Amino acid sequence: MPIGAFFRLFKPKDRVFFYHFEASAANVLKMSEDLMEIMGTEPGAHRTSVLERLVLEERANDDLTHTIFKDLARNFITPIDREDIHALAGSLDDVADYILASAKNLELFHIDKPDDTCKELARLVHEGAGIVKKAVHHLRDLNKPNSHQQFVIDVNSMENEADEVCDAAIERLFAHEKDAIHLIKMRETYMMLEMATDKCEDVANVIESIMLKYA
Repeated sequence: MPIGAFFRLFKPKDRVFFYHFEASAANVLKMSEDLMEIMGTEPGAHRTSVLERLVLEERANDDLTHTIFKDLARNFITPIDREDIHALAGSLDDVADYILASAKNLELFHIDKPDDTCKELARLVHEGAGIVKKAVHHLRDLNKPNSHQQFVIDVNSMENEADEVCDAAIERLFAHEKDAIHLIKMRETYMMLEMATDKCEDVANVIESIMLKYA
């Protein structure tokens, strides 16, 4: 084997991993758009259509995650540490999982008309997914100092706002809701949406740790 071909075997496949991460982040952002859409629906054909689309998008994200893991197994040298690739792929997949679970709750709990809190939390999930997409693209700037700072500030601000919205809504439920079953349904729905924002923050934290490592 020519020496050049031998060394190409050990060349980091950075473009492969970065493209996969960017595809996953773009898919998560699309799911967050559909989450906002479904929070404006009532039971019927339109809600069913959006939920079916979300299921397909979540499966696509699973496929991307599995592809990343397979490429990780095949490549001896990687552009960032193997455990970081695994953590980032898993954290992106978690966002997709929680977005789908939040949407499914409308059907599971027979929530006919999502309230303003559901819509606001879905908006914040979308905001978080947008930050995640930008943060993932920053992986291409590993050697640029402080390139991670703004998206970390933005995602922390978003997640804090989601906490406040969720806490205030749950407090209102316990103060005014007389139907215990409805209270439980809405509390679980709020908390699932808030967890989706937490998972967005987790992605940003993984990316920040990677960028600090390689700065």
